[in-house]
Amino acid sequence: MINKQIQIITKSLDETQSLGEKTGKHLEPGTVLALIGDLGSGKTTFVQGLARGLDVPDDYYITSPTYTLINEYPGRYHLFHVDLYRIENHADFDDIGLYEILRNDGIVAIEWADKLPKNLLPEYLAIHIDILNDESRKIIMVAHGLREEDLIKKMEKKWD
Repeated sequence: MINKQIQIITKSLDETQSLGEKTGKHLEPGTVLALIGDLGSGKTTFVQGLARGLDVPDDYYITSPTYTLINEYPGRYHLFHVDLYRIENHADFDDIGLYEILRNDGIVAIEWADKLPKNLLPEYLAIHIDILNDESRKIIMVAHGLREEDLIKKMEKKWD
């Protein structure tokens, strides 16, 4: 089965944030975004835009939860920003409350999602971010589920 996908090249931090914002405007409750990319690729930058698209108030500064592991923000839907960079094994997922978060109706953005066990997420939007140069990023969004396919179709219309 081939999953629906879209590829976008952003040429600045602002464009990466803008893509996150456009994505956030189209999300439905319960959507999980699995962000994958090297250090400094723009995962947190994307989530900063995502928060704007979800109407997180401007007085919340969106930072990577590298040490807190999970940050929660109010908005149109609650945004749970998860960072698995420092997680050593799958047993830690229960300790940080990840399974509980995945069962709620908020939006869950998971940085370093490639650390998740295979088949943990039945439906999600994978967001692969590759560094092209200091400013440019290649972002590939891959739908894993019908809701996520619909999201990509909506986004394709915006960029065509």
